[in-house]
Amino acid sequence: MIHSMTGFGKQILQRPGKKITVEIKSLNSKNLDVNARVPQAYREKELAFRDRIARALVRGKVDFSLYVESNGASANSEINQAVVGAYMEQLAELAHGEQVQFLEMALRLPDALKTAREEIDPEEFQAIEGALDQAIEQLQHFRLEEGRALEQDFRNRIKTLMEQLEEVGRQDARRIEAVRERLERAVAELKESVDSNRFEQELIYYLEKYDITEEKVRLAKHLEYFGESLDSEDSNGKKLGFISQEIGREINTIGSKANDASMQRIVVQMKDELEKIKEQMLNVL
Repeated sequence: MIHSMTGFGKQILQRPGKKITVEIKSLNSKNLDVNARVPQAYREKELAFRDRIARALVRGKVDFSLYVESNGASANSEINQAVVGAYMEQLAELAHGEQVQFLEMALRLPDALKTAREEIDPEEFQAIEGALDQAIEQLQHFRLEEGRALEQDFRNRIKTLMEQLEEVGRQDARRIEAVRERLERAVAELKESVDSNRFEQELIYYLEKYDITEEKVRLAKHLEYFGESLDSEDSNGKKLGFISQEIGREINTIGSKANDASMQRIVVQMKDELEKIKEQMLNVL
């Protein structure tokens, strides 16, 4: 069963004084590329989050976001009373006024507020990890569903390629006979006596250069192997990509040896079908 590299997952946690949102999405990439957006207070746990993602997702361009919204029930900023008091005293020495006015002015000055460094509660971190696991599970389910659609598309196109290969086989029998007749007619038009044995040897040599029997057999095997790989429990886009390259190599060789307009048209159709497979292959895990 193949998996797509495209997916999305989201979980929301309600904690005392805050709402925590975990989002994760992935797109296709040759390797694993994790981009994390984490609030400053949670940066010390970023490597743990990245490791968890890497072990689960293997490949893809992954965007991980952790959003923390305070609901006002708690605050980690306090008035720096000593600093504000000193500001007010200095202001009172400089001008006459109400204490409330001096307080408003002092609170706007540097260091009037002090922010206590928020320590991550182990229980909260564990809850975030659980939410991340659930978001990853959602993303993997998304990947699986999209993978099913890709798999069906691949099976349809491989079936089409097999049918086109069968048509190539039918055209091949006619093509070889046509080449033989064309050469015999050309020799006859020379109106010269030709050694029949030598002519037959040269004809066999010439026809062998255009023989595509091996290519047809190998191409059929590659198409069969591609289908078997789709049945594998593991999703291996790189392996399918290698098989696609081998399929393309055999199709190109058949095209170069064809020397026949009808067969060339079928080869063009096969190349077009394979190109669509390769485009979709970029998104397979």
